[in-house]
Amino acid sequence: MPAVPAWPPHSLPRLFVEARLGEGATLTLEGPQAHYLGAVLRLGAGKQVKLFDDRSGEWLAKVMEPGKRRTSLRIIGRLRGRESVPDLWLLFAPIKRGRIDWLVEKATELGVARLVPVATRRSVVDRLNLDRLRAHMIEAAEQCERTALPELVPLQPLDVLLRDWPPDRPLLFADEGGGEPIAAVCTSAPAAILIGPEGGFTDEERDAIRALGQARPVSLGPRILRADTAAVAAVSIWMAGAGDWSRHADR
Repeated sequence: MPAVPAWPPHSLPRLFVEARLGEGATLTLEGPQAHYLGAVLRLGAGKQVKLFDDRSGEWLAKVMEPGKRRTSLRIIGRLRGRESVPDLWLLFAPIKRGRIDWLVEKATELGVARLVPVATRRSVVDRLNLDRLRAHMIEAAEQCERTALPELVPLQPLDVLLRDWPPDRPLLFADEGGGEPIAAVCTSAPAAILIGPEGGFTDEERDAIRALGQARPVSLGPRILRADTAAVAAVSIWMAGAGDWSRHADR
């Protein structure tokens, strides 16, 4: 017997919207989203799209009034609820534009719950465009079919972060000086992973991190990795050991 094709198909356009969605509701998209649907994809009346709002899940919608500047949609029904993502925070020192965009994109795809930029002594960037990073985060969530966006918080100094660290969250500290193999400690949630700047932490910063009771120095192997590579590698190992990779089932 031939397989029954999934409906709605995964190939439908998928967009994040700020408005809260609900069955039967109508909404109007303007600006880049309307241009994408009307001018790039050229969707006519009756065509379907998938929408999510980071609150109520994912919904199927139908184009009612197409246009290149304004597109009206009507919600047909809910496809699935908002997902429960693994309770993992990724803490990272800011790196140069392009590489940090890639880091945020991949962390979103991998399922990180919270993204925390951390200011360190050797950080090469001291300001972040959070709007730009959020745009990359949303684009990644649209592509990978997340229904829950990661929380993106403002840049925080390392000393403030350590001072206010929650007592019930282990901090897996990628230490170039060595530590336990990361795969051996990625066994439970909640957790957080801390990745330093390209130049590494100073001795004072390393001592302050190690003094935190919840900190566990970990090793990412014998090679020195770029900060963005280290972040993706560490998150991938955690997701395989304590995250939702092993629990994935077809929707």
